Amino acid sequence: MQAQTTSHLLMIKPVRFSFNAETAVNNSFQQAFGGDTVAEKAALEFEKFVNVLTTAGIDVTVVPDTPDPHTPDSVFPNNWISFHSDGSIILYPMFATNRRMERKPHVIKAIHEKFTVKDTIDLSGYESQDLFLEGTGSMVLDRTNAIAYACLSPRTNKEVLNDWAEKAGYRIVSFISVDSNGSPIYHTNVMMCVADQYAVICFDSIPDPNERSLVEASLTASGKEIITISFDQMNHFAGNMLQVQNQKGQLFLVMSSQAFLSLTKDQVERLETYNPILHSDISTIETNGGGSARCMMAEIFLSKNR
Repeated sequence: MQAQTTSHLLMIKPVRFSFNAETAVNNSFQQAFGGDTVAEKAALEFEKFVNVLTTAGIDVTVVPDTPDPHTPDSVFPNNWISFHSDGSIILYPMFATNRRMERKPHVIKAIHEKFTVKDTIDLSGYESQDLFLEGTGSMVLDRTNAIAYACLSPRTNKEVLNDWAEKAGYRIVSFISVDSNGSPIYHTNVMMCVADQYAVICFDSIPDPNERSLVEASLTASGKEIITISFDQMNHFAGNMLQVQNQKGQLFLVMSSQAFLSLTKDQVERLETYNPILHSDISTIETNGGGSARCMMAEIFLSKNR
């Protein structure tokens, strides 16, 4: 049975982080804020976040970005690459032209040096057809039950999704999800998180009651306790969480401090019956990048080299 969590994460250290106008066209979470100090603040936030994770005993492979080509969103690697327990790496087609350049050889080389890679599945060719699927941003994976939850959007195309599912051996649960203004939510992982025994989800963002019931039934059938969050909490990235484990097997739920502070006392208590919460202030990255803690961590399920 596939494990839901891993103790190995890939994180990309930002070098020239900035607001990305190319992604802002369909990411309503993004706002340009902070002026000339954005890159410096983002680098500090990144270091503090990595320290929170490593202090808890989680193995983080940090690969610094390169100044050129300029990839302002490189701090979010989970959109272009994923790593699987069968030894495969999957590369994904990206909506923004300048995000496609994040697939830098030195990052993949660093993975090969530390882990055993048996196969590479490259879906990036779909970019030539303007069809996109942005990794574990577009899909929230229930790895144990081989279910991929996906809200369809300009960045999450059903044709690519079905191709991915066939190659990866997953069942798809797809639906439409919108923000409080009725605009499509760009990535599934901002409105839901699936952990080993529970799921955090903003059901208010699924307008079709039939689709909402379908998602709820799938989560319930796979044994998850459902913890719902509001639109306002989702806007504070409370859906953008990731359950990880440390090298001793202890589970944690990782999120940003903004997300943590948006939770109610009851929600925190329910989550902490399953695992402690780790959080870090990444507000500069969240505001300018439109992504949060989960987007910054690419889970590695590959075996380590001996």
